[in-house]
Amino acid sequence: MMNFSDTWIDLFGLSGLLNPFALLIGGYLGWRADNSRKLWIAGFAAAVLSLILEAAVGLLQLPHPISQDAGALAMFPFRFVGGVVAGSLTYWLNRRRSRS
Repeated sequence: MMNFSDTWIDLFGLSGLLNPFALLIGGYLGWRADNSRKLWIAGFAAAVLSLILEAAVGLLQLPHPISQDAGALAMFPFRFVGGVVAGSLTYWLNRRRSRS
């Protein structure tokens, strides 16, 4: 059995891949997308905007709702993938709903 370090757990958990802000942003942009090629933009925007939001919370010295061990450069690709997956799912659901 593999033993993941705390950093990897953060990257695959709420700080990275399953970040709620990135999933919400990616899902919203995927729902509003009119072409499947725009899902990459939704993933990129989800990763960038969630990192900006987290930096703003840090600058205001508010308590972080999600603790983390990894840096922004490590979290970016995981949030990107999470945003693309959430955007793809909502894009598919919107297309399916509009066909009915």
